[in-house]
Amino acid sequence: MGSVGFDLDMTLADTRAGIAAVYDELALRIGVAIDSAAVVARLGPPLELELANWLPAEEIPAAVAVFRSLYPSTAVPATTLMPGARQAVDAVRRAGGRVIVVTGKNPLDAARTVEFLGLEVDEIAGSVFGAAKGPAITDFGALAYVGDHIADIDAARAGGVVSVAVATGHYPAGKLRDHGADVVLGDLTEFAEWFDGWRIPAALV
Repeated sequence: MGSVGFDLDMTLADTRAGIAAVYDELALRIGVAIDSAAVVARLGPPLELELANWLPAEEIPAAVAVFRSLYPSTAVPATTLMPGARQAVDAVRRAGGRVIVVTGKNPLDAARTVEFLGLEVDEIAGSVFGAAKGPAITDFGALAYVGDHIADIDAARAGGVVSVAVATGHYPAGKLRDHGADVVLGDLTEFAEWFDGWRIPAALV
């Protein structure tokens, strides 16, 4: 069988256009220059950490509130599936496995994104990053965690599961491998073949 955890942004969902649009509108509303291209080039960390690059700490909570008010109507409709995402989730479910999405995105917007994309998942854990994803992965009983960021490799390590990295975000395959990923895929179009070969021995562990 083999239940699996997935990251969301740039793993299952291409959120770049939508997030850039929200940041552009946020910049206009609060009167602060934000380079949205730079932001989307390093997607992964939670919103508060990214905003710390542009705003003093005391201004971040208000900016978060504006950002989140814009996200459902601006970012979600502009989100698309990453190549192979639906097939990857379907491969796990077809084998009798369960799927959890564990993401730095807040739970409400994560759920909206997953629903908009029509992905069938069993659970969503949001507002966690790096090793802080570990407890959700462990509690769910996943045997592998899939992500595009080096922090997702740390997440898999913290959860005690196989780290599957996809080179679809900021980090190329070599960087992901050097950081200790157990498996490196070009993108999720390669996932089903890997999973089908891995899941039988994994289920026996």
